[in-house]
Amino acid sequence: MTDVASDEIRLAAEIDRLKAEFPKTRELYREVCALMFFRYGITPTANRLYQLVHRGSMSTPTAVLSEFWATLREKSRVRIEHADLPEELQGAAGELMGALWTRATAAAQASLEALRLEVEDARRAAEGATAAVRADLAHTEVALEQRTAALLTAQVRIQELEQAHAAAVATRGALEVELAREREASRERDTALTQARADFAAERDKLRASAELAETRWQAAEKRAQLEIEREHTANARLQRDAEAATQRAARTEDSARAEIQALQTQLGDLRHQVGTLEGRLDALHSTREVQVREREAAREKGVDAAAAKPLRAARKTGQKA
Repeated sequence: MTDVASDEIRLAAEIDRLKAEFPKTRELYREVCALMFFRYGITPTANRLYQLVHRGSMSTPTAVLSEFWATLREKSRVRIEHADLPEELQGAAGELMGALWTRATAAAQASLEALRLEVEDARRAAEGATAAVRADLAHTEVALEQRTAALLTAQVRIQELEQAHAAAVATRGALEVELAREREASRERDTALTQARADFAAERDKLRASAELAETRWQAAEKRAQLEIEREHTANARLQRDAEAATQRAARTEDSARAEIQALQTQLGDLRHQVGTLEGRLDALHSTREVQVREREAAREKGVDAAAAKPLRAARKTGQKA
């Protein structure tokens, strides 16, 4: 069906060319008859001729077709006219030559048909090759599209990785700045801790000196009290040997001495209480120092440096109040 449609298309194209070349209707019909019979192997009919050419009336293709068959029959017969041959031999020779010409025409037509089939086979092979090339081209285009898509995906991934790398570089820079800041803060905290230790040592020395001074004062007061008691006892013994007239004065003196002794004992108790308070504060400072040391070690291990500043400030305030 495809070959027939292709022949019809080529025939229509040839007839269009003949229409431009032969403007006269009878000549055009005659050429179309020859084209159909000799080139395409189609037996022309009046109806078929009129459908293809579509010029004039129906009588024109009929008349032209009759002339075409007559001319064809006339050419298929060869007249041999020779003076030496009898009329019967001339006719027989003519018939023989006509038969030979007919066979030659049939052989030529067969060769033409074989050539047409060969050309058609070649055309089919070319069409198959073209289809194969088109299929390969389609596969190539699909592969190219896939590779292009993969390339675009790779480019997008590269851009994402570059952005991630830039973000990582920025984050690393920020972390390095933060690390430098933390190191500076750590140095400042170390300096503050060293100063706090120095302040604590000075405060401890002050408290120790104050305790020693209080102890010395307490011993001196105790000695004075003992001396006063001994002096009073001596005075009382002396006064007892005096007259009874001095009894009231001695009693008053004794009461005064007792009151003073009570006051001195009260003062001695206060001094002892102060010494105990100072010793308790000294122990609290020792405990606070140990807690500060442990907190500083924990802050260094966990990276929580801000927690170390509060105990230091508390220690300073405690030392200043002390």
